[in-house]
This record gives sequence, structure tokens and C-alpha cells, in this order.
Amino acid sequence: MPALMVSISGIRGIIGDGLDPQTIVKYASAYADFCGKGKIVVGRDARITGSMVMDLLTGVLLAKGNDVIDIGICPTPTVLLNIKSLNAAGGIAISASHNPNEWNALKLMNKEGEFMTPEENKRMLDLLATCEKSYMPWNAIGKYKEYSEGLKNHIDKVLSFKYLDLPSLKKRKFKVLLDCVNGAGVYVMPWLLKELGCEVIELNCEKTGIFPRMPEPLPENLKDTMKAVKEHSADIGIVVDPDVDRLVLITDEGEAFSEENTITQAVKYILSKENGNCAVNLSTTRAVDDVAAEYGSLTYRSPVGEANVVKKMKEVNAVIGGEGSGGVIYPELLFGRDALTGTVIMLQHLLEYGGTMGNLKRSLPQYYIAKKKIETGAQNPDEIIERIINRYSGEKINTEDGLRIDFADHWVHFRKSNTEPIIRCIVEAESEKDAGRLIKKYFSEII
Repeated sequence: MPALMVSISGIRGIIGDGLDPQTIVKYASAYADFCGKGKIVVGRDARITGSMVMDLLTGVLLAKGNDVIDIGICPTPTVLLNIKSLNAAGGIAISASHNPNEWNALKLMNKEGEFMTPEENKRMLDLLATCEKSYMPWNAIGKYKEYSEGLKNHIDKVLSFKYLDLPSLKKRKFKVLLDCVNGAGVYVMPWLLKELGCEVIELNCEKTGIFPRMPEPLPENLKDTMKAVKEHSADIGIVVDPDVDRLVLITDEGEAFSEENTITQAVKYILSKENGNCAVNLSTTRAVDDVAAEYGSLTYRSPVGEANVVKKMKEVNAVIGGEGSGGVIYPELLFGRDALTGTVIMLQHLLEYGGTMGNLKRSLPQYYIAKKKIETGAQNPDEIIERIINRYSGEKINTEDGLRIDFADHWVHFRKSNTEPIIRCIVEAESEKDAGRLIKKYFSEII
């Protein structure tokens, strides 16, 4: 993996090995020039390098003449929301999301309270060459302000969800096993769940910023959490990643609800209440299409990445969307992936459903996903994908983001890595056995 990863959402790297002070200064300078004059909201996740990065970042923004509003340790979507409410010119979340402790990142946002569009990102990158040549004199630097209402603004917003029946939810008093991996979720998720009338059992909810396990909320990293849900006879397990944009759920039976089902149930719930379409990325489950079709709605697909999904949602005026990694986007509350929004939708859905999480999972379309990284070696990955296109030219093909091919009984998505000599392959089929068989088949066709 490279020392520094640069993408549409910002920069990410290992502290002391790629994400160094000079890099932070350079990108912060370019971002300030992109934003121009105005306030910039800055927040961070709980990891221990966050305060160091925050100090560097704040110093650069002030030197550029921007006022800095520091909202402290908070979820990434909290930064998105406060950009709009505080009428800021932009915002930066300091978070490496689900990466381990040694990583950190700058997530860059625009004045709309969304991640930068591809066009905005290009404009900012073009400023890197000149950004460090101009800083403000001593009497024109920006002003720094700590703002303590950021988290409350976020909670108030999600509690304004128009379908929320708070009295009934408080009466139901769901028993929730909550795992925040000692990240930013500790500062907000227990608070939100108690506002919703839940009995909360906290696991990995210490304000240390040190992750007690691998932080990505995949089933293989959540064995102890799943066991705890069963031991405590909880109605639901709720797991968030370090910056709280992904929501992962566990059934009352102590089994993974599946990240793909997080977005599937959210689409099902919202479309049961209002007319409209949905948008998800090309690697998200076909269950979303099935659920949308039940309500006469269309499903649109975008390249992978939150900014791309948001762009597609705007194009098609989608009422709900997101990604199969547990990212729920409900634009009426916030135009970004948000575990708080996802939690409110999930608990209200479960309340109205009246059954258990296990039964709710079984009521959704059942598909199975298999994933594999295929090393390409000396072969050109573009040529490999072109060969596959030619082989399946008679099928339904999408080349917006690598190659997705839809068949009657399954789909497959090939995406080359921009940083490693690999092609990622995802297959979804109607049985676990078929998904495994098919991914082996595609693997053999590539090598």
C-alpha cells in the first residue's frame, strides 16, 4: 500500500510514513485557496494522532486568513451537517475511517455540506503547485473558535425525522448492544440511543481513541460483539466504524444482519412511506432493486464512493440511497452517509415491523456476496477487463466504474485498484454455494 493515498475524498496515510506535517500543510493550503475567504468547520475522530493533525491544520487555515470553527471529536457526518448550519465555506474531517490506529486522513468537503465533487477535487489539486506561496500578514489571519453545539445539532436533526414515533419508541424501550470501537461514536451514539428510549449496553465505548480490535466493522472482526448481543439478550446490536458514517447491525440471534441489508432495509422503509427512486453504488446488493420494484421505484447505480452516490442521487432526485458497506444517505436529513440517520430509520422500521431483527432479516430478499482480490502481476488490468467485456459482450454491461455484468441469476463487478496490481472481484448470487462457485470461475478466467 502506498505511503499516501490521494482520492476524491481527500488524503489518507500512515502518520510518520506518508502523512507527515509537510503534506498536511500543503493540502490544507490548497484547500484554503479552493474555499477562498470564509469559515471552515473542522472536526476529528477520536484516534490519538487527531489533536496533532488538528493543530497543524488549524494553523495553516488561520495563516491563510480563514476563520476556523473547531467542533471537536465528532462523526464525519457531523462536520457535513454543521457546514450548512453554520454557513461555512467548507469543512474538514480528520479521520482515516476504518483504517487502523496508525492511519489518519483529511476528508475534504464543500460549502454545500457534502464531499467535494470530482470537478471540485480537480480544481483543488490544481492549486497544489502555488498554494504555499501566499499567506496573510499578522493582522489579517483568521480567528479560531471552539463550537460545542456540533453534536447536539446533529442529534436534533436526526430526531426531526418525520416518520419518527418517539413516544412509541420510548415505550418499546429496545435493548441495544452498542459497539463504537472506542471511536468518535462514543461521544454521540449512547446519547442518541438514550434519547430514543433505548436501554444501552456499551461495549468498546471508552474515550481512549485506541481501537481494541480491527476497526472495520466486518463480521470476522465482530465475533465478541455478536456473542455479547446473545449473552445480553439484546434486541439488536449496533456497531459503528471510527468516524460513524457506516452502520453495521447484529440480529437478536447474535448473527450479522449484513452491511448490505443496512441499506436494503432503509430503502424498504423509506419507499414504503414516500414515492421516489433510490441510488446506490455498483457494488451494492441486488436486494435494493428487488425492494424498490415492490414499490414501483427505480434503482440507479453510480461508481463506488460517497461523492459519486450523492451526485447520482441529485441527478435522479432519489429520496434514499447509500452504499452496501452500511452507508445510509437520506437527503432530507443529511446528504452524506450517516450512522445516526441509519439508526433512527432502523429502530423506527423495527418498531413498526413488530418482529425480531432475525425475522426482519429473513423478510428481505436473500442474496450472498463473495469477494476476491486477484493479483494481475505483469498483466495490464485494463487489458484484462477489456478481454472480459469482449467475452460477455452479449450481456448487460456497465463500464462506469470498472466492469459490472448483470446476469439473470447473479452479477459480477470487476474494479482495478489504483494503488496495487490487483483487480477486485465481487459476485452476488442466490446461494452462498453459487457465489463461491462463480467467483472461482471468474478468477480462473482472469489468470
